[in-house]
Amino acid sequence: MITHLNLPDIIIAVDGFSATGKSTFAKLVAKEFGFLYLDSGALYRGVTLFAQEQGLIEGTDRIDTERLYPMLGDLDLHFRADGLYMGERCIEKEIRSLKVSSSVSPIAVLARVREWVDGRLHEYGRRGRVIMDGRDIGTAVFPDAQLKIFMVADENVRAGRRYDEMVAKGENPTMEDVLKNLRERDYIDSHRETNPLRQAPDAYVLDNSDMTLHEETVWFRGLVQGKFGILC
Repeated sequence: MITHLNLPDIIIAVDGFSATGKSTFAKLVAKEFGFLYLDSGALYRGVTLFAQEQGLIEGTDRIDTERLYPMLGDLDLHFRADGLYMGERCIEKEIRSLKVSSSVSPIAVLARVREWVDGRLHEYGRRGRVIMDGRDIGTAVFPDAQLKIFMVADENVRAGRRYDEMVAKGENPTMEDVLKNLRERDYIDSHRETNPLRQAPDAYVLDNSDMTLHEETVWFRGLVQGKFGILC
């Protein structure tokens, strides 16, 4: 069994499409290797929730940026062991709702918001030994990360995962709405002007459409064996 002593204090970047299981995978790696897990998507969702609560979003895509941008300087979003907090309030459940999901992509394409999120991530990254997941970690946030992974999965598999996740949290979505939202986010993320979602040239692809979490862990162990010469 690998322990956290086997792997150096590197930055691991995990990118990929929505609902590919990036967060679950990154959390497993963080736990096994003693890394700090950072969810960049949670920060974008946190900004989205904040904007909604402040009445800065009309519909799902009209953002009052003139009011939002000055507020970012005082916005206190930070990670604790049990998730993302806004000040002293845990917002993990709220940021995973369909309401937030429906508006997060228009927020995430804003260059000023991306700069703010990147700044927060860099603060955590300076200490090293972190694993981050998102959509541009290996290409824009940490292009020099020592290990990059790009996750993909079948569209219907991803929609099923997101649907089950939302039902487990007490929501009542339809599979049609979940799949529609997934496709819209894929398109927006891949075609946005600022740092669109794309695979870094030096990233290792993990297609987990038909993989269990145990099989993903085995895959990762094989990857670090070959890249860092670690005997498992």
